[in-house]
Amino acid sequence: MTNELHSAARAALMIEDPVRKCAATHALRRAWEAGECRVEPGADDAAPVLAPGRPAKPLLVAPQALAPRGAGSRAGHAALLHAIAHIEFNAINLALDCVHRFRSMPSAFHADWLRVADEEALHFGLIRARLQALGHDYGDFPAHNGLWEMACRTAGDLLARMALVPRVLEARGLDATPPIVRKLKSIGDRDSIAVLEVILRDEIGHVAIGDRWFRHACAARGLAPEPTYIELIEAFGAPRPQPPLNRAARLAAGFSEGELERLAEFAREGRG
Repeated sequence: MTNELHSAARAALMIEDPVRKCAATHALRRAWEAGECRVEPGADDAAPVLAPGRPAKPLLVAPQALAPRGAGSRAGHAALLHAIAHIEFNAINLALDCVHRFRSMPSAFHADWLRVADEEALHFGLIRARLQALGHDYGDFPAHNGLWEMACRTAGDLLARMALVPRVLEARGLDATPPIVRKLKSIGDRDSIAVLEVILRDEIGHVAIGDRWFRHACAARGLAPEPTYIELIEAFGAPRPQPPLNRAARLAAGFSEGELERLAEFAREGRG
């Protein structure tokens, strides 16, 4: 592994095999924490990566082409876990891309996103093991590419990336987890629920990291964070929140009570 952090992050980002990508990601964080990776001072931000490394499967389709993922049947149960695995795999790439792409940011930024990448790789392995326990594997079901598409659309602007990936798309995962847990509880899948509890705990921290750097970028530009957030959602056509919001998780991740009220109103406006 190269000892230049940003190049090493890009190398891990471009690995196609999930097992090798996870291993490289874990190794990169260990190397960083051991002081074995250097950062070139004054580096300019890198050119965007438009196509990260990923396996030939799953087949990527439009979101509306995906079949409903109910847990009532064995196939539906597996498809539900596969969708989570796909989110976690994409989240590894998203975090590595932050390290590779935004080279001009301070070391604390790189440390935060290395932590996120490392934990997302752990999550992927945990949920993949549950999928394999059902006789399936990652790639067995189609998936969509919405997370990475938003990464590409926001690659030129740290402010937009922090607002629309961690604070919109990943925060939606905080809202989605309790209903998924209820589905899994209804079929007695306690092992997968235990994995989701780990994921939810860590994802609150990941959204909080995005929140912290979003507010950092707002302060650098003299912008008010909460109205700027709504403006960016509208400007990029990002998904509006889908109630019910996981208020406790979002508050822990940095959202304010007033912001949550505005987001609930914003969601209602979108359905009107």
